[in-house]
Amino acid sequence: MLIDEVEVTVRGYADMDEKEIRKYISYIQEHDAKNLKGGRLTKLTISPAPTGEVNLNYVFGMPKFERIRRITGYLVGTIDRWNNAKRAEEKERVKHSGE
Repeated sequence: MLIDEVEVTVRGYADMDEKEIRKYISYIQEHDAKNLKGGRLTKLTISPAPTGEVNLNYVFGMPKFERIRRITGYLVGTIDRWNNAKRAEEKERVKHSGE
């Protein structure tokens, strides 16, 4: 099932409701926030542990990033905020392909 954009699989707990699953999702996101580095929780498997506790296996997706390029001496991700003169400079420059 999909809860808060997280693919959740529950094994061994037929009576677990969505509210409890959301609490586990929040717990993981709060306690592993420093390890996320911009990534987000994508998959969660909830199952019983041999000790009687709950076993949480989870996966974080890759963080979103913006490509940064050096254009006309500036480090930019996008040129949509440039004025017309700077856009013309970019259009007329000699482009060197690294491929």
